Amino acid sequence: MRTLYWFTRDLRIHDNAALLAAARSDMLLCVYVVDPRWFANGPFQCRGMGEHRWRFLWQSLTDLERSLRALGQRLHIAFGEPERTIPDLVHQHSISRVVRSRLPGTVEAQQWRAVQQSLPGIVMQTFETLSLFTEGTLPMPLSDLPATFSQFRKQVEKQGERGPDMLRIRTLTALPPPPGFPEDNRGECPPIPEPTSTLSFRGGEHAGLERVQEFSFGNHGIATYKETRNALDDWPSSSKLSPWLANGSLSVREVAATIEDYERRETRNDSTYWLWFELLWREYFYWYAMKHGDRLFCRDGVQRKHRHVTFYGHRFKAWCEGNTHYPIINAAMNQLRHTGYISNRARQLVASCLVHELELDWRYGAAWFEQQLVDYDVASNYGNWQYLAGVGADPRGLRQFNLDKQAQQYDPEGHYVQRWQGTAGQPVGLHTVDAADWPIL
Repeated sequence: MRTLYWFTRDLRIHDNAALLAAARSDMLLCVYVVDPRWFANGPFQCRGMGEHRWRFLWQSLTDLERSLRALGQRLHIAFGEPERTIPDLVHQHSISRVVRSRLPGTVEAQQWRAVQQSLPGIVMQTFETLSLFTEGTLPMPLSDLPATFSQFRKQVEKQGERGPDMLRIRTLTALPPPPGFPEDNRGECPPIPEPTSTLSFRGGEHAGLERVQEFSFGNHGIATYKETRNALDDWPSSSKLSPWLANGSLSVREVAATIEDYERRETRNDSTYWLWFELLWREYFYWYAMKHGDRLFCRDGVQRKHRHVTFYGHRFKAWCEGNTHYPIINAAMNQLRHTGYISNRARQLVASCLVHELELDWRYGAAWFEQQLVDYDVASNYGNWQYLAGVGADPRGLRQFNLDKQAQQYDPEGHYVQRWQGTAGQPVGLHTVDAADWPIL
């Protein structure tokens, strides 16, 4: 059997059930498709792939290719639309089976269906590689996924303190040979931008595994995580694992197993539990996206709460550029543009500002995060934005933060605002109106 393995958000050799299944073949073609549509503006004035995530992704692909070559394989990087690229490769190399990880997101689902329709008679298989659970090991049917995270967490922990036995899939030590070494068109991909900040993440499976060990057994940051996680601008304060988890360079089950290893060998406390708690949040939004499909991207959210909002172009521009009336918001947005990353606390504050103070459609903020964040994850990003906008999984409805109070609590000396120039420039007035403004119903 000849198999094509379509790498997507599973850029790793370790704990990869889909790759393990694909390896049961006589020949194996490993493919990653860079879609040119990622780099074009979408309906909310933002690109799907910004420079920080693109650089991190390319580093991850380079690292993956090195790992594959050590196993006698190579990575075919194609620049094109997957709906055409995958069928073309199947026909060129007489492929009889296509394997891919199961992905949340409506675009991803549409692409998979389009590929299936183009390849009648070809075996098409997907496997769970992005989540702690498979759909079959969830403590409830997916159709009965609770409306809130708390209900989900309680059901998960009721069936066992940390859920089902999450044994990691063995790491492959060999792969079938490829059907030759076909030339690819990776040279047509956009250029890789140089980092503009010393705070840049380094992509790849090896870097992700190193970070897990550093945060746990290296500096023991996991033991104080709950107390430090809300810091605005401090590298050791939180795990910083999200970029590697987002593109699958790091397995979430590997992180869960490391937590258990640390608790067994070092200590078990509220902080070690809290990192597990955050993994459960990520897990919840993964299945939330699977259940709700395109409702994840609708203005009224999964709750279908109709909210009247107006698009003020100048307000959105001021928010993106860090030029609002709120220094802490400006600082966070400046940091985001320069590094591709801001803390969890900063994300909540800037989202609250866009929804409440600027009275904008939350989907514009979600689209800007999609462009800018090095750790963009479709389920977590849109799930969290719905949550903050009061149209998603939050039972309390709209969540508005007092920005002055938050600044006093998390940046009392103003060091964060000063470092990221939050007070620079002249803020744009909120009530400026011009002929370009129009209501969104």
